[in-house]
Amino acid sequence: MAAKIRLQRRGHKGYAFYSIVIADSRAPRDGKFIEKIGTYNPNTNPATVDLNFERALYWVMVGAQPTDTARNILSREGVYLMKHLKGGVKKGAFDEAAAQARFDAWKQAKESALKAITVKDEQTRREQSKAKLEAEKKVNEAIAEKVATKKAEAKAAAEAAAAEAAAAEEAPAEATEAPAEEAVPAEA
Repeated sequence: MAAKIRLQRRGHKGYAFYSIVIADSRAPRDGKFIEKIGTYNPNTNPATVDLNFERALYWVMVGAQPTDTARNILSREGVYLMKHLKGGVKKGAFDEAAAQARFDAWKQAKESALKAITVKDEQTRREQSKAKLEAEKKVNEAIAEKVATKKAEAKAAAEAAAAEAAAAEEAPAEATEAPAEEAVPAEA
């Protein structure tokens, strides 16, 4: 039986989530499997991998062939590096402690690089948020200025209308009083 390390799809439409499994090479993608060795979630940034490192290393060492995506995941997690280092120990190039020290150094460098990327992404996100807030403040100030201008125009128009109405009320009163005064001196 030829064993394959492959991804088994889970999740729902538009939100794929995968189990990393050991399966017979003839089994369908989501069919029967021998052992589940981890999960892979590509929906997070960066993608989240939860892997049983020892079991994955065991299956790689006994000859299980991974799919392309599974190979990339295992390589990123260091399974293939550890396989390479164990090969060096078998050949006598260095001892087990040196191999473990090299692996730990690689893992530390990988984690620090990942942390730097995460910090940079967070800083970029904050800067974008700040820029968006400033742009929104400018838009709100422009809108507030337009509203203040319209209110001032409306207030001026209302005052002008009130003045015209007051003038219109005074004008007919003067017009009725004026002819009466003019009529009296004309008869005399």
